[in-house]
Amino acid sequence: MRYLCVNNDENILEVKDLSVAFDGRTVVERVSYTLGRGKTLGVVGESGSGKSVSTLALMGLLPKNATVTGHAWLAGKSDLSDRADLLTLGEVAKQGIRGNRVSMIFQEPMTSLNPVQKCGAQVAEMLRLHEKVSHEEARRRVIDLFGEVLLPRPEKIYDSYPHEISGGQKQRVMIAMALICHPDILIADEPTTALDVTVQKTILELLKQLQERYGIGIIFITHDLGVVAQIADDVAVMYHGKVVEHGPAAQVLYHPSHPYTQGLLACRPPLDRRPRHLPTVEEFLKGREAIGKMDTIDKVDRIEAIDGMDSNQTNPSTPLVSVRDLSVTYPLKRSLFGKPLQQLNAVDGISFDIMEGETLGLVGESGCGKSTLGRALLRLISHSSGSILYRGRPLDTFSAKEMRALRSKMQIVFQDPYSSLNPRLTVGEAISEPLKVHSSRLSGESRMSRVLELMQQVGLAPDCYDRYPHEFSGGQRQRVCIARALVLQPELLVCDESVSALDVSVQAQVLNLLNDLKAQYGYTYLFITHDLSVVKFLSDRIMVMEKGRIVESGPADRLYAHPEHPYTQRLIAAIPRM
Repeated sequence: MRYLCVNNDENILEVKDLSVAFDGRTVVERVSYTLGRGKTLGVVGESGSGKSVSTLALMGLLPKNATVTGHAWLAGKSDLSDRADLLTLGEVAKQGIRGNRVSMIFQEPMTSLNPVQKCGAQVAEMLRLHEKVSHEEARRRVIDLFGEVLLPRPEKIYDSYPHEISGGQKQRVMIAMALICHPDILIADEPTTALDVTVQKTILELLKQLQERYGIGIIFITHDLGVVAQIADDVAVMYHGKVVEHGPAAQVLYHPSHPYTQGLLACRPPLDRRPRHLPTVEEFLKGREAIGKMDTIDKVDRIEAIDGMDSNQTNPSTPLVSVRDLSVTYPLKRSLFGKPLQQLNAVDGISFDIMEGETLGLVGESGCGKSTLGRALLRLISHSSGSILYRGRPLDTFSAKEMRALRSKMQIVFQDPYSSLNPRLTVGEAISEPLKVHSSRLSGESRMSRVLELMQQVGLAPDCYDRYPHEFSGGQRQRVCIARALVLQPELLVCDESVSALDVSVQAQVLNLLNDLKAQYGYTYLFITHDLSVVKFLSDRIMVMEKGRIVESGPADRLYAHPEHPYTQRLIAAIPRM
């Protein structure tokens, strides 16, 4: 029988002077903290600060060139004095603990799941590895847990492969895999990054319920300070491999003492106003207290200026892209002769315009058809019916040569940065590749100069040019993808969850960059996201999508302040607030 939490003051984990170095280069330095049974420690900091590395050390999952020193004592299940040092255990002992007593939800579900194995089988494998249960019992428990983490059609997803479900659904499968053995410690590395706000709220509530039921101690790694405020008892702030501030959540989040923590809090897009510029940590640490000096757009003036326009137009210009009665269907079941017997309407009869020079936000829950719509606009997937017009001309009438030229004007930033980068190309080669294809007359020196300029704009150091994607964190890889999409200076950029993997400081930098480029070059954006605070800051108009249909659209400020559709109201109510 599993240990139930009796005294939450007992420490299940004590980390002391944990340091990690790769080939002599220290990346985590003398980190110390304790984790109580049934308590949650929030670990926040920028990408590359050492958050994930420090917890991977506890799991024994670092590569062989890593040198780990210090101690991490894991308490016994019933006898607190019977504790083991996770950093000195042998490999066999670690295998008995991993997934059983200490489990982890990894940051990137699309690369953490085995693509050739069904989702249910992967979770059941974890259960059968640590507990003696039959195949039927394992299947029943996995399906029950799939229901608990709000996966639709649990039986169907049990028998589905990872590529057959959405990004948010993959993340929920990973959460189920981590919880299936009811561990004593759950390390959650950005577990809600790919989830929309309503499911995020439910998952956080689920984690709290399971924590109370089983006395689980949670180490919650995230860049979302709103989430930390909701779930954490204590907060540790990491900067350049060190813990610079540590204490109760209320003290750290509402009365921060370290300038770095103050900067992180200042970078979050505010919900009560629309600033023209978001402060970054670098600006804050240099003394530019931008949080008190931000130039904001007067919401009253903005709404009055829009009142005289059509609800589908904020720019008195011609549409760059027009969509009319667009539908995208996928066959769920076919007959013996290949005829579709059952279909899924991923996009169901949608019509809208994207005006030249505007930012159109598209929000909705995972699986509602947002990404499908974005890819259909770029002809990356075929639509079943309807039409897509670029500057008034149907895309179906473009020849292959014309379509190739149009590719340079329509770019996309995909949701998963790891799978969209070629692991054999360096970062510099990946960013410059579109220039080789579409601007072949440029010299190698000119291409390199353009790439280095863009890398600096998205927050990548010049020495990253010759490094490979696997050498970067998830947030850093996303910055590479954004630079690659912008290198051709496209007219239309589809951003598919393009800042969801970024910490708040880099997110602020990228959002400022997108706004600056829009003002300088007249870019047009379709911004797909589940983060309503981000889409409100960036967008001129917002469309809300549910089950393949647009249920509400309008100017960003008005839609957020006065949502009409119940679904929009639920999305806004679920936004994490501090």
